[in-house]
Amino acid sequence: MQDGERLSLEQIQAFLEASDEIRFNASDRLELYEWMERTLVEQEYAGLGRASKGLVRRYVAKMTGLSRAQVTRLIGQYRDRGEVKAKVYRRHRFATRYQRDDIALLAAVDEAHETLSGPATQKILQREYYDFKDPRFANLARVSVAHLYRLRDTRDYRKRRVVYEPTRPSPVSIWRAAASGSTGPTGISACGHRPSRR
Repeated sequence: MQDGERLSLEQIQAFLEASDEIRFNASDRLELYEWMERTLVEQEYAGLGRASKGLVRRYVAKMTGLSRAQVTRLIGQYRDRGEVKAKVYRRHRFATRYQRDDIALLAAVDEAHETLSGPATQKILQREYYDFKDPRFANLARVSVAHLYRLRDTRDYRKRRVVYEPTRPSPVSIWRAAASGSTGPTGISACGHRPSRR
């Protein structure tokens, strides 16, 4: 509906009583909020009486398809700030305590000491800062053992410190056990076959 925000209160009353299926067709939420703000400004919502405010509120709800609670919230926002704006979603993120430099330093310590256990590495980091007064270890000196393992699991750490473990040989060669036809305690040979009983 073009210029729906410019209707008089009498026209809004007649519109609400007459129509059921007419709605404002907005392409996105931003356009919807802009239309709502223009309507509230044009109707001088702040200066209206109680009955007229209810009329405008019902009109906005009908035209936008928003729930009564949403319309009330947005009108309250208009009353407080003088505008209707979509609230920008900001995901809560905890502050990063250990930076990339700290993770690189931990990787260097693990490289030098061949990745000791968490408590042993924690002790090394504490000694570097408290005993040897190395300021680079100020953050890492306070790291817990559990968080030390979390830091070792980060992408930055794994980029700097890659540990390859060779495949361990099995104690019994499979091909020798299969060739000799020996069977284990279940009666199945090492290659997975039961001996035939003829």
